[in-house]
Amino acid sequence: MEFAVDFHIHTALSPCGDDDMTPNNIVNMALLKGLDIIAVTDHNSCENLPAVMEVAKENGLMVIPGMEVQTKEEVHIICLFRKLESAQKFGEIVYNSLPNIKNKEEVFGRQLIIDSSDNVTGKVEKLLLASTTLSVNDVFVLVRGLGGICIPAHVDRAGFSIITNLGFIPPALKVKTIEISKKNQPEKLMDKWGFLKKYKYIISSDAHYLWDINEREFFIDLECLTVSELFGKLDNLE
Repeated sequence: MEFAVDFHIHTALSPCGDDDMTPNNIVNMALLKGLDIIAVTDHNSCENLPAVMEVAKENGLMVIPGMEVQTKEEVHIICLFRKLESAQKFGEIVYNSLPNIKNKEEVFGRQLIIDSSDNVTGKVEKLLLASTTLSVNDVFVLVRGLGGICIPAHVDRAGFSIITNLGFIPPALKVKTIEISKKNQPEKLMDKWGFLKKYKYIISSDAHYLWDINEREFFIDLECLTVSELFGKLDNLE
């Protein structure tokens, strides 16, 4: 059975995310667009995951807890977890690895913590757009240790891409799945970069605005809608 997915969505917690990216707005837009599974992946934080997951549970949408980490090499990695608690443990590690640089709202935007009723309950003080002190390898080790999976984000972009910044995808990472931007056609990209053909891929929205969230345009084939089967499909290291 095919399920429509979008594994790269930001909330208003990400300073580059629109303030309208609230839990209820995200869930309702995902349902309106016919999605079956989404992942919320804010920059270097998972503070809004509980609220989004609570709203989604009430509306029958599967939400995978996640985060988009920026490594010390300035590589973006999508980190997905089986359980909220695992994401939160990783979130503490990531937050403590960020430099003590205070966010400047007038420059970078607000970093809003929002509850399941879309009320702003706080703000994250540290700048979430900074690089952590964690290496790419550190992130893979930590995330897998918590039962999660790592997907190099938007590998085809000129910035914050593992290929652009490192020049290659290190074999030692045993990457199984990569993310390709919506703007590129996978077949043409694979023809251009033949070495990518050995990887599975997802196409996500990297949505910072509600209208950017995927339509029913990228699907994953699963026998049943479970986290275990989904993770096995994306990362068969298990």
